[in-house]
Amino acid sequence: MGDLMKGKRGLVMGVANDRSIAWGIARALAGQGAELAFSYQGEAFGKRVEPLANSLGSDFLMDVDVLDDESLDRAFGDIGSRWGRLDFLVHAIAFSDKNELTGRFVNTTRDNFRNSLTISCYSLIDLARRAQPLMHGGGSIITLTYAGSNRVTPFYNVMGVAKAALESSVRYLANDLGPDGIRVNAISPGPMKTLAGAAIGGARKTYRHTEANAPMRANATLEAIGGTAVWLCSDWGACTTGEIVLVDGGYHVLGMPQSENL
Repeated sequence: MGDLMKGKRGLVMGVANDRSIAWGIARALAGQGAELAFSYQGEAFGKRVEPLANSLGSDFLMDVDVLDDESLDRAFGDIGSRWGRLDFLVHAIAFSDKNELTGRFVNTTRDNFRNSLTISCYSLIDLARRAQPLMHGGGSIITLTYAGSNRVTPFYNVMGVAKAALESSVRYLANDLGPDGIRVNAISPGPMKTLAGAAIGGARKTYRHTEANAPMRANATLEAIGGTAVWLCSDWGACTTGEIVLVDGGYHVLGMPQSENL
């Protein structure tokens, strides 16, 4: 246990199971003394999240649907009533129809485009607006993105567009909320073996390719991502905002695969 986050309270959104990136972040924050609240969507996810939250000493769980204003109002009302403030928010929420995460991007449907952008991008804006009044004297908001936002990745399709919009939103939110002492940043890991990642066509091949070619010859770990989140949420990250922090073993610096893999 450390104390970088001692006395700080935050909401973690997007834990699906113990392999979720959001869980790696939550575990690292709690390990540095943070007090956590967790959101989940629906009873099935609630049953998965509850024992994980309890293992970190948290009994503050809320059923939240980012498409439902009443649900969001209730959640932030509960945070205000119980804590009176919010020091950090972890946004690890994204969604697209998995049937459109295979095949060609040109076949993206209007409904899935709208839904993907609303859940994966607009939700950050909506949550930041609601969190701002609770972040007395400043705070930190972090979200998760992926390099498919600016470089074509097989089958990432509409999620690449959603993540590009998300990264732009990070910069605009950082500018808007900076005068309030609120920092907004994104963490961009390489491919991860998560429930969300498994929905993308060719996920296993992508994971193996990056592991074999990244300068570190390894994909990111939950521990590495969690440590990055601790830095961004703690006072050590006081002057960092509007950034897309890459935690991908250095894969982003490559122009082509390593020579032995050409």
